[in-house]
Amino acid sequence: MVQTSDSALRGALTEIFMAAVKSADPFEALINALPEKPRGRCIVVGAGKASAAMAAALEAAWPDVDMHGVVVTRYGHAVPTQHIRIVEAAHPVSDAMSEVASMLMMEQVKNLSAEDCVIALISGGGSSLLALPRQGITLADKQAVNKALLKSGATIQEMNTVRKQLSDIKGGRLALAAQPARVITLIISDVPGDDPQSIASGPTVADTSTAGEALEIVHRYGLNLPEHIMRVLETPRPQVTAADIAQDIRMIATPSGALAAAASVATKMGFTPIILGDALEGESAQLGIVMAGIAKSVKQHGVPVKGPAVLLSGGETTVTLGQGGAGRGGRNTEFLLSLACALKGEKGIYAIAGDSDGIDGTEDAAGAIVTPDTLARTAGNAKAFLAAHDSYSYFAASGDLVITGPTLTNVNDIRAVIVL
Repeated sequence: MVQTSDSALRGALTEIFMAAVKSADPFEALINALPEKPRGRCIVVGAGKASAAMAAALEAAWPDVDMHGVVVTRYGHAVPTQHIRIVEAAHPVSDAMSEVASMLMMEQVKNLSAEDCVIALISGGGSSLLALPRQGITLADKQAVNKALLKSGATIQEMNTVRKQLSDIKGGRLALAAQPARVITLIISDVPGDDPQSIASGPTVADTSTAGEALEIVHRYGLNLPEHIMRVLETPRPQVTAADIAQDIRMIATPSGALAAAASVATKMGFTPIILGDALEGESAQLGIVMAGIAKSVKQHGVPVKGPAVLLSGGETTVTLGQGGAGRGGRNTEFLLSLACALKGEKGIYAIAGDSDGIDGTEDAAGAIVTPDTLARTAGNAKAFLAAHDSYSYFAASGDLVITGPTLTNVNDIRAVIVL
């Protein structure tokens, strides 16, 4: 029997969200994907919001293996390790420590032999945490390009296509430097479709994207980049292909797996779950309108599922900022505020959306919760907050923010909409 009080439904949403996050716990996911223990040297490298937790899990799983190395994670996401060095750097825009970490990793994989083993621990967020600019550009140049991409509305795949063309570590170049050692890449995916080339810009994965594609993206989004950066993008270089590196890629946690875990918990609560997809993209505010329409259809017509139901989805939407900038907020709170505006207090519909890493954009909240009385409880014009991209401020005022702290994993955004 589904509990329908406001507090019970809030609790259900939080439990469903956290079940998705827990399914991607590095300590559980990594153990089941490990290769045979190496006989030669074991060098560990990695990048991403989950990389430090993955490193600690690897040390716990292989206490008798002589290993060392360097991984980089976001500030505040480090955990204690014994042998693997943890470096913290900035996200979503690289800083000097991103460059330091990249240089340390490239140094670690020099002069290896075929008897050596490199374990690469890769997760979402790694692209900005790894910054090794190509000759002709500086870290400041890469920071400027990254900021422009983040404001443009480009998808994560498009952003990483450009980033790889400006990097000497992304797009398989870390693995190329490690040859002829065996390179095993363990990945926690945060991108639609789980393409290993896109996760952290694929530092140990053969790259099929081209300089021409990067230039097309720059032009499509009207990025006004300095002339010297354009010269680098216009100067093609050999791609790192599957023939250049021996790839052993293992996906240990994915958005689809997280949604399946959420669906399992929802079923036990008495809801009928329906997974709408793990790769929903587009503008956050537009997705909010679409999801409100689906929820209303469920409530009024029992289509595509009869209530009590939970609509589950994942993926990574975008927030395109205007010239005037924006208030505080991320893609999940923007989605929820748009959803609330479209629902207009519709009874029997509750929602949660959050980034599985615990940080929505640059704020301290993972996301927020929407209830039928969200708009009625909060002073101020919700549509004005939405237009100003100030969704965090709105939900902070309503007391509906979901604050988990860093979860030390990342399988992208998790959205759940309950319809009674």
